[in-house]
Amino acid sequence: MISAASRVLSLCGHKDKNIYSSSDDVTRHNHARCCCTDDNFPPEQGSGFHASPRPHALSEARHGSGRTGGQNLCIIIIIIIDDDPEPHRLRQERSCSKYVHTTSVHKTGIMIPMMEFRQFSEQQPAFRVLKPWWDVFTDYLSVIMLMIGVFGCTLQVMQDKIICLPHRTSQENITEVEVTPSHVHYNISAVPREMTGLKTDLDLQQYSFINQMCYEKALHWYAKYFPYLVLIHTLVFMVCSNFWFKFPGSSSKIEHFISMLGKCFDSPWTTRALSEVSGENPEEKDHKKSGTARSNMVASPGDVCLEKTQSLRSIPDKIVVDKPSASALDKKEGEQAKALFEKVKKFRLHVEEGDILYIMYVRQTVFKVFKFLLIIAYNSSLVNKVRNRVACEVEIQDMTGYKDFECNHTMAHLFSKLSYCYLCLVAVYGLTSLYTSYWLFYRSLKEYSFEYVRQETGINDIPDVKNDFAFMLHMIDQYDPLYSKRFAVFLSEVSENKLKQLNLNHEWTADKLRQRLQMNANNLLELQLFMLPGLPDTVFELTELQSLKLEIINNVTIPASVSQLADLQELSLYQCSIKLHTTATSFLKENLKVLRVKFDDSREFPSWLYGLRNLEELYLTGSLCPDASKNIVLESLREMKCLKTLSLKSNLTKIPQSIVDVSSHLQRLYLHNDGTKLVMLNNLKKMNNLTELEMVRCDLERIPHAIFSLTSLQELDLKENNLRSIEEIISFQHLRKLTCLKLWYNGIMYIPEHIKKLGSLERLYFSHNKIEILPSHLFLCNKLRYLDLCHNDIRFIPPEIGVLQSLQYFSVACNKIENLPDELFFCKKLKTLKLGKNSLSILSPKISYLVQLTHLELKGNHFEVLPSELGFCRTLKRSGLIVEDALFETLPSDVRELMKAE
Repeated sequence: MISAASRVLSLCGHKDKNIYSSSDDVTRHNHARCCCTDDNFPPEQGSGFHASPRPHALSEARHGSGRTGGQNLCIIIIIIIDDDPEPHRLRQERSCSKYVHTTSVHKTGIMIPMMEFRQFSEQQPAFRVLKPWWDVFTDYLSVIMLMIGVFGCTLQVMQDKIICLPHRTSQENITEVEVTPSHVHYNISAVPREMTGLKTDLDLQQYSFINQMCYEKALHWYAKYFPYLVLIHTLVFMVCSNFWFKFPGSSSKIEHFISMLGKCFDSPWTTRALSEVSGENPEEKDHKKSGTARSNMVASPGDVCLEKTQSLRSIPDKIVVDKPSASALDKKEGEQAKALFEKVKKFRLHVEEGDILYIMYVRQTVFKVFKFLLIIAYNSSLVNKVRNRVACEVEIQDMTGYKDFECNHTMAHLFSKLSYCYLCLVAVYGLTSLYTSYWLFYRSLKEYSFEYVRQETGINDIPDVKNDFAFMLHMIDQYDPLYSKRFAVFLSEVSENKLKQLNLNHEWTADKLRQRLQMNANNLLELQLFMLPGLPDTVFELTELQSLKLEIINNVTIPASVSQLADLQELSLYQCSIKLHTTATSFLKENLKVLRVKFDDSREFPSWLYGLRNLEELYLTGSLCPDASKNIVLESLREMKCLKTLSLKSNLTKIPQSIVDVSSHLQRLYLHNDGTKLVMLNNLKKMNNLTELEMVRCDLERIPHAIFSLTSLQELDLKENNLRSIEEIISFQHLRKLTCLKLWYNGIMYIPEHIKKLGSLERLYFSHNKIEILPSHLFLCNKLRYLDLCHNDIRFIPPEIGVLQSLQYFSVACNKIENLPDELFFCKKLKTLKLGKNSLSILSPKISYLVQLTHLELKGNHFEVLPSELGFCRTLKRSGLIVEDALFETLPSDVRELMKAE
């Protein structure tokens, strides 16, 4: 600073170095000096105060006038930032020029904008939905307290802290000192009298020193640091209130939740879902409307009390939204809503695992309560320490001549008022924090019930949530319960299924479905849909549909529009969970003839099937064992008066009583077990009207005697059991109508001679057994048209086979036969002859007798040539001749050409 002042003086042409007594004088006394270069008026030395310049000269300087001839006037302003707590005072000194005028300069303060403190409480604007009213209120209180702290700190910096005067022990003479410069002549009539006071012989530097010493020694620390304490405590409050928004473990969850909440709130699907009662039948909706309306009229929202929570009770009325059309939600919006459902599912699984948000909020609330108690405790005891007058005793008599001083704390009165105001604000802040603590611990905030939403919207599958998910929803309710209501839509599987339904209708149009129609085995026009997220409503626009087959489709709902399918007769449900509209149930009761159901659990088993009174065929595949609680018990089928065919593919250990209920009209019974032994078969005796019976994989070791009572039986299938001996076959002679007997895929070693008594047999299956010898009595069943003996150990075919003049199908493939009897070729009605995979080496030319032969299997034998007589089998074509290509080439060319010709 000295160098700067020297440069200023040099610019003015000043030669006298005594204008400033010392560098300390420059530093301590900040002011601006105006000087001009004139050697006629050297500076006068003074003890502390200087005479004022001439008034007319000052006037000239202010108006920019003065002598210009031979004199250079320069005005230089030096601004130096002062660290001295004392204010700037007016100083007047004589200058080297004609006059010098010293003016005071205001102390430069540093303005601190309130925005600088935003970082302590700043959070994303969207986070406001997680700030209940008490947090918003305490935030405003924090702002007011912060303003008090900043205001107090500003006063501490900008204003005098303390002003001290020496304490005089005796009254001294008071003299008036009048300073009248002899060298200066004023162009005025009179000179004003200068102010006088008690003379202390202290200069400005000594006063500043005394003030600083007394401020440090005599003033109480609370009076000195009160504004700083207010500022620090307030910043701590602000940080604590918003800490859970900044902590990494909690802020990430909050950000994800707020992001999803906004998207769910603004999603068009939310409005659509709330505009209709999801997952209910119309008549249920109408039934609940009146009851809900009455309850809303009687009970106010504040009276609603749920078991777990009183969530959402502040929603006074149900929001009425005009129901949009199906096209209101375009494909893009549908995909966005679908993605939201997936995000909400994953977020729920993640957040419900912990309670860090709840713990963080509880801890910061408890901390604020303890801090409130601490502030109230020490401030109440120290607020009276802020006083106006302070006695100061400092051992500086050798420097100033005085020891005792009387000081005035200039900010004491204001600080006292501010402290009381601050205590009131802290008290209100603390009471609010106590209320928050009561709210946190009195209510179960780790559980959240959507019961009110379920009652109001009819979306009954909205699940209750827990832990941090529940806590955030409670906080949302304090802001606006509508957020939770609209968010709940994305927790509902029913709502999700309706969204999928809408997307399905966009994807599967009626024209696209019509292209998938095809004829099934029963010669019915069938539509098959596989692994779709739902059943498109456009299916019910195909009025020509006769059979509907659905495989692995969850949450299928058949609406009332199914009544448009007047020709629908068959319905197949393979691993599909299905619900029926009441109108749809009535329609199916009257029209459905065939029902096929494959299920893995109770959700996929349609309980409504027991009421299908016109059903003729029922096929059930799944676990029906009553011994396992997880399995399904087949209830009474008494209502099915028209049921003629019943197929059960399950794990039964006995014949269910429900089958006996329909025994009077049941004609076909198919029991397919999974290898479970079927031991109790007495109920079979009651089924006198059975014409077909299948007992497959029931682990039977003997032919059940109950079967011999079924006098109307025409077909019997005992496939894949554990039969070794069939001596009981003689009892089949009482079954006069038995035409088909299937004993295939067993371990039968031989065929008893009693087989000859089954004269009514037309079809006999003994394939995949261990038979080695064919008894000649077998061929006494002269009505046989179909005889299957493949996959056995047969080595010889008796010539008695020629007796079977009605035989059309004969298979001995995969045996050990070396020769064929010529009598075989007398069975002139044979159409299919399977001789493959044997040990044959010669095919008799008598093969030409089989003029109706359409299928001949010879592959896997030891033939070298084929007889040319095959050409007489006019109906045998190349596609029906199963033989090696090289062996086929041994036929004459004309025969080959004839066979190749279609």
